[in-house]
Amino acid sequence: MALFQAEPAETGGKPAFSTGILPYQSIRELVRDREIDALVAIDEDQLQPASLDLRLGPTAYRVPASFLPGPDTTVMSKIEAIGMYPVDLRAGAVLERGCVYVVPLLEHVALGSRLSAFANPKSSTGRLDIFTRLITDGAVAFDRIEPGYRGPLYAEIAPKTFSVLVRQGSRLNQLRLRRGSPPTSGAALRRLHEQVPLVDTPDRVTLREDNLGLTLDLSGDPATGLVGFRAKRHADVIDIDRKGELDPRDFWDPIYAKPKDKPSRGIILNPDDFYILATKEGVTVPPDHAAEMVPYDTMVGEFRVHYAGFFDPGFGFHNAKGGGTKAVLEVRSHEVPFILEHEQIVGWLRYERLMAEPEKLYGRELGSHYQNQGLTLAKHFKPWR
Repeated sequence: MALFQAEPAETGGKPAFSTGILPYQSIRELVRDREIDALVAIDEDQLQPASLDLRLGPTAYRVPASFLPGPDTTVMSKIEAIGMYPVDLRAGAVLERGCVYVVPLLEHVALGSRLSAFANPKSSTGRLDIFTRLITDGAVAFDRIEPGYRGPLYAEIAPKTFSVLVRQGSRLNQLRLRRGSPPTSGAALRRLHEQVPLVDTPDRVTLREDNLGLTLDLSGDPATGLVGFRAKRHADVIDIDRKGELDPRDFWDPIYAKPKDKPSRGIILNPDDFYILATKEGVTVPPDHAAEMVPYDTMVGEFRVHYAGFFDPGFGFHNAKGGGTKAVLEVRSHEVPFILEHEQIVGWLRYERLMAEPEKLYGRELGSHYQNQGLTLAKHFKPWR
């Protein structure tokens, strides 16, 4: 359903804070006021508790390499200079693995002077190993929109493992907006954890400044011994808009736990392979906060654990005492093979306060796919049997 085709509905009350991440109702107001607009009307279901899904436009451009336009340069001028050929997405088209594409998005923005934004791939995008980043005109960094930016948005798309079928309107990344510069601190994170346990392992909590450490679970499912999946190197095309239809065994090899009497229960990451693993902890994001995974931290090793870093308000929040849902990790080693051990710290979660609690939380109300997940593949696959 498109937003504001008729008289706009009333939104929530006044924000509790003057700075912070914008909640659902504030994003809705930006759409109403056309600070976020689109060539095709924005649908209600694009609005998430603290983010907005972005949609591909009608044309993709094959380019020889990733790029940033740099100051005073538009993305389209760079495409005209180095682009190879256009790809019509209106009826659907395959983006080949190992290739780089830039796609103008349907959405564009006209942000105020105190409003900035940052982007991440959607969860399902990351679990398919589709490297996706946001670009703006004049950008000197990916996935960032500076305060006061007015102009188009673009997605850089590089399928790493599977070729994917996409079309106009497909959603690969999402936008989170921030007003001002809200304060963060380790003390605030500790207070938050005391109010609502952020992980369901109270005897094992690792805090580093304003980040929460997460560890790897290689103990194995009690029934099956399954600890993860490794992507097959040669598999069929995946239609990004079709859910629950694919046999996972055509795309993934299972990884099982090693016996407890082995000297090491670790797994060796091959730099050429892509893995789906899970955290030992169940994670909770309280309704008045959002979280983001730090994707690549050389302090814990030469590997990346998360392409899709947004955790919405309400993720893993089952009651006032928290509860927790495992975080699924999209893992790829850099340059050299790397051993991951059971209960090793593999990533850090950064929490940030919202301006107000969103009118809708992540979970059943929004039909969220991963609220009660364990070790879960992308929504395109049937359950692993």
